Amino acid sequence: MFQRAQKTRHASTYLPNNDVKLIDGGAPYFELLEKMIRSAQYVVHFQVYIFEEDETGTRIAKALKEAALRKVKVYLLVDGYASKALSREFIQDLKDAGINFRPFEPLLQSKKFYFGRRLHHKVVVVDSFYCLIAGLNISDRYNDTPKARAWLDWALFAEGEIAPALEKVCVSRYKLRIRAKHEAVHPAPLKISALKKNSHVRVRINDWVDRKREISRTYLEMFGTAKSHITLMSPYFLPGYEFRRRMKQAVRRGVTIKVVLAGISDIALSKYAERYMYRWMLKNNVEIYEYQKTVLHGKMAVCDDQWMTVGSYNLNNLSAYASVELNFDVKDPEFAKTINRRLQTIIDTDCQRITLKKYDKKTGWVEHVAQKLAYYLLRVILFLFTFYFRQKE
Repeated sequence: MFQRAQKTRHASTYLPNNDVKLIDGGAPYFELLEKMIRSAQYVVHFQVYIFEEDETGTRIAKALKEAALRKVKVYLLVDGYASKALSREFIQDLKDAGINFRPFEPLLQSKKFYFGRRLHHKVVVVDSFYCLIAGLNISDRYNDTPKARAWLDWALFAEGEIAPALEKVCVSRYKLRIRAKHEAVHPAPLKISALKKNSHVRVRINDWVDRKREISRTYLEMFGTAKSHITLMSPYFLPGYEFRRRMKQAVRRGVTIKVVLAGISDIALSKYAERYMYRWMLKNNVEIYEYQKTVLHGKMAVCDDQWMTVGSYNLNNLSAYASVELNFDVKDPEFAKTINRRLQTIIDTDCQRITLKKYDKKTGWVEHVAQKLAYYLLRVILFLFTFYFRQKE
């Protein structure tokens, strides 16, 4: 009965009967990821942007190999450029253990050149029932180590009806003609009924080549329908014209928009370009908060304490037009309230509010020119990058 219902549901519609939990980046994420892989009995789908051959990567690779050796089907898809540093020996070791490994390859690439889509989403599905979507990659910089604290990031763990829908996305992305041999392990109605929560969750995908702009539409929906407040967190915040227009309209309707941005960024050019937009946001009464404790990498937004979105999508044209991105939207007022309180705590304790007076005081004409140059340079780069895909469509 459950399986038959699954066949008629589209991945972009809300599915009921899910238990969801927000997971902190760093050690909590990697501990849960390792636990999920070690508990797998039938199949693991794992797709990620960066997989590095460091301590964290070796640890996760070991868990995947052990799963494959106990006859669990393991499918690992990594971005062909972002994970190009993986050695042949490392990859061969994965294959020898029985892991189905494949790189997601761009259109053109060399050691110093890349042109094509990025597989930017981070997805794990275990036994068609447990799943994890995130903004985190497999690398020490996203983990808590003796040398450094992890970047601020998020993941969403879910169990329930959303997992088979996400598994179908993974199978399609891996480009495998897998027969429905996994259907026998899809969760039975009895297992679904045992869940403690009933969150409604939908998969949202951005992939310009496949003409999908679902995550972009999620944010536009938030700006267009919000009645009270929106709190969003984004590390590389360069929204396009339509996003800015909707934000401005929302504020004019009386919606409070709080934006948590990076105070410490791993990409200087992006941060300079982002700060060029501060004056526009502040003049339009968008509240800006810069996170101070470490590098900000999390991507999340909550609307009216009713629903939220989280995943790999950044509010810029690279995510909108040139990357494969995946978010979960969660419609659950109790959960949304919890997330909003969590974000407000971060704002209150770990952020510095940027006001127009403070921005003008810190930004001299040299700094302003540098920000403007960075902004237009980045826009040109992104335009050239995304223009190619529009022509290919």
